[in-house]
Amino acid sequence: MDTEQIDAYLRRIGAERPAAPTSRALRDLHLAHLRSVPFENLSIHLGQDIELTDKALVSKVVDARRGGFCYELNGAFAALLKALGFDVTLLQARVYDDAGELGIPFDHLALRVRTEDGGDWLADVGFGAHSERPLAYADRGEQADPAGTFRITETPDGDLDVVRDGKRQYLAEPRPRALADFRAGAWYHRTSPDSHFTRSLVCSRLTEGGRVTLSGRTLTTTAGGERDTIELATEAEVLAAYEQHFGIVLEREPQVRGGE
Repeated sequence: MDTEQIDAYLRRIGAERPAAPTSRALRDLHLAHLRSVPFENLSIHLGQDIELTDKALVSKVVDARRGGFCYELNGAFAALLKALGFDVTLLQARVYDDAGELGIPFDHLALRVRTEDGGDWLADVGFGAHSERPLAYADRGEQADPAGTFRITETPDGDLDVVRDGKRQYLAEPRPRALADFRAGAWYHRTSPDSHFTRSLVCSRLTEGGRVTLSGRTLTTTAGGERDTIELATEAEVLAAYEQHFGIVLEREPQVRGGE
């Protein structure tokens, strides 16, 4: 990324260019990204290709003003962080389902970020409702976050269980990976009938007071502990909601396509 692209990305998330790649700067960028770039799977149901390259991911987030799922969001964020001087490692992870069973290898992409001031962090802007702040990578105690209480525990094999409020979220492997390594996982999640991404529509963004989510035609907002749900009746209302709450301009309403 050149200077112009970096500045455009920072404008996209409403963040200032940090003076140095510090832990505080990472924390600010992490929160700004979560509040500006939605977690969404609309491309799957609009028949749009998903290309896992730095150029394509940054273009989607910055130029098209879209969001994406984990590979896209953390992939684009990694490109920004590297351009700003952070030391970034891509990690593959497997996500736990509601029954506590692990998903496929390369189910999820997370980031290990080292900072100039000696910080070592697990950053993740692509897991939907997750921690608002990066988690201390080597800390094995409880870590308080506005989104809950998190803990990173090490397994006998050296992998890392990421736990939120006592429930395991995903199992991360510390071995460094390349973005291209996640192509099979991305293909699975956008094509398989067994993937929850092919069976549902979601677009969700952290807000200053809570979260806003559009799932199909159901618009849910939470603020100050209060939850409000509205059922949208028409395509025009759905398209207006995408634009108003997420800055996403679509020509037609996405419809669940299912696996290919």
